[in-house]
Amino acid sequence: MREPSLLPVFGKLDLKAPVALAAPVRSAGVVSRLREVLAAHGGMVLKLSIVAWTALILGAVFFMMQG
Repeated sequence: MREPSLLPVFGKLDLKAPVALAAPVRSAGVVSRLREVLAAHGGMVLKLSIVAWTALILGAVFFMMQG
């Protein structure tokens, strides 16, 4: 009997096709660099943003309990 494959927790964002963004011509270099960075490190950015959001919520709860 074959076992089902394990699903990744956050998905594999770096394997998806990059999303085309409409941008003005003058900022095309910045947008293309940002798109390359997100394509290469999308999973890490997602995980770090979740950690930062959690720390922000816990910090807000801590300061509300102190006051």
